[in-house]
Amino acid sequence: MKVFRLALAAFTLALPLTAGAQHYPSKPVRVLVGYAAGSSTDIVGRVMADRLGAHWKQTVIVENRGGAAGNLAADAVAKAQGDGYTLLFAQNGLAISAAALPNLPYSAERDLVALAPVAATPHILIVGPDFPAKSVAELIALAKAEPGKLTFASSGVGNSDHLCGELFNMMAGIRAIHVPYKGGAPAVQDVIPGRVAYYFAGMPVGLPLANSGRARALGVTSKVRYTAAPNVPTIAEQGLPQYEATLWQGFFAPATIQQELGARIASDVGTVLRQTDTRERLAKVGVALFEDNQANFRSFFAADIEKWKNLVKNTNLKLE
Repeated sequence: MKVFRLALAAFTLALPLTAGAQHYPSKPVRVLVGYAAGSSTDIVGRVMADRLGAHWKQTVIVENRGGAAGNLAADAVAKAQGDGYTLLFAQNGLAISAAALPNLPYSAERDLVALAPVAATPHILIVGPDFPAKSVAELIALAKAEPGKLTFASSGVGNSDHLCGELFNMMAGIRAIHVPYKGGAPAVQDVIPGRVAYYFAGMPVGLPLANSGRARALGVTSKVRYTAAPNVPTIAEQGLPQYEATLWQGFFAPATIQQELGARIASDVGTVLRQTDTRERLAKVGVALFEDNQANFRSFFAADIEKWKNLVKNTNLKLE
């Protein structure tokens, strides 16, 4: 009888989990993005929010909380109720911060859980249309001629585009001044007129600018040419053969989310990513998909944190 009562109690506790996942979402869902509107992560996040809203037949609201390299939004989600109604759409900067900033008010490894990846796309190195350098070699030569004078933009200290710039400067043997912004959109406002020399932009921001002539693309950060920008050479083929960097983006939830509900959201993201309309809309902004299950994405996130820990340690890079 005692065993039966224990089993019944366990079954009763499990019921709300099953019901919660089954009827989710029954009200609007908030997706926090830690960057300004118009930034690469915001652009991809809004496509996914729109498509998830259509799939769920429920409103999905994107809330921009720019600043602190995405950590303002990450901290808010880490401390939110784990009911599935507050999610985070994040990028590499989340792993970089976890690796390099030990004094954050939250722990990405402890307080957040990876749900589903969405995109993994190279950055595109852009300069203003009137900038004198027309290739990576010319940019490096210009920087070496005036050490410490050129500036490069990022969407915030410790973000993927910041590390792209630091890695480029280290491998090219140049010195340039880092100028952080609260997102890619405000960064390009200073790059286009030449107030800042160069920027490793996310594809959704940089590629349309390059295609329209408002910016000049000097290279992409992938090992091989990117299919959406076949005429833009890689940085690796322009004198830095070991250079490679990728911007990934995906969904996270508070670690307190029930396992079954987290799995349900991850599955729904995967379903939406397989839809033709979603793929077409992401392709239009130059995004390459990163499709995988939740377990693999969690392992990937943990490994990415370790990768950045090693880079920060080996280069003695200070991000605070």
